[in-house]
Amino acid sequence: MDENALMAFAFTLLAGLSTGIGSAIAFFANRTNTRFLAVSLGFSAGVMLYVSFAELLNGARRELALLLEDAHRAEWCAVIAFFAGMAMIAVIDKLVPEVENPHELKKVEDLHSRAGCKAAVGEMRLPESAAQVRKNAKLMRMGTIAALVIGIHNFPEGLATFMSTIQNPNIGFSVAVAIAIHNIPEGIAVSVPIYYATGDRRKAFLWSSLSGLTEPLGALLGYLVLAHFMTPELSPLILVGVAGIMVYISLDELLPSAEKYGEHHLSIYGAVGGMAVMALSLLLLA
Repeated sequence: MDENALMAFAFTLLAGLSTGIGSAIAFFANRTNTRFLAVSLGFSAGVMLYVSFAELLNGARRELALLLEDAHRAEWCAVIAFFAGMAMIAVIDKLVPEVENPHELKKVEDLHSRAGCKAAVGEMRLPESAAQVRKNAKLMRMGTIAALVIGIHNFPEGLATFMSTIQNPNIGFSVAVAIAIHNIPEGIAVSVPIYYATGDRRKAFLWSSLSGLTEPLGALLGYLVLAHFMTPELSPLILVGVAGIMVYISLDELLPSAEKYGEHHLSIYGAVGGMAVMALSLLLLA
């Protein structure tokens, strides 16, 4: 395994484990810093969008034009691969049950208020009613489904991080940071309902962390399957597909979530900042 592949696995693992950071924030913070999350999610979207359009898509088009010796055909191939990547993540997203969507926002305050209720009930030694048992079972199911669905979502994200790093470690690192920030609210979304249902912090943290570990599995797929069948023509097409995945994630998840967490302009400022940082890093590291 070469150095780039090892680095790609490391970046992907760190990005995946950030769901655990979200869970830890839920347990140890007193309240959700919604303004910070709005800016951070916007920043992640800006990084992904700039990398996708300015680097991956443009670079693949130029490379394909040289390989195919036909600029028009190269354009068609790049566009088809780009929308194929978007279609793949859209199909995965379509499988998410609407009423149990893991991207529904959860806040730290919700967890602490629930913990206070559990403590009060414990002091009075009141048995849980049948309705409460059913509610806890539903919450546990919701948290478990959220963990599984986020795990499915994270699979192509792991592939995106891995393939970006293989092409250029500097781009891969930026993508990994963007996805790590994106995974923090997802960690909260998993841990809050599971803690609601069980009152067990360790179980909530474990499920939250496990939901992010499918990202290294996506990287493993990239290494075992795609990397070994990579041809000069296939490599840029896969990278364009990765660009499509990241654009879809940015438009469907990151920016809408950022706006829900804070003021509209905060998410836009974050997105512009992410683009500027990404542009500057590509210029300085070129």
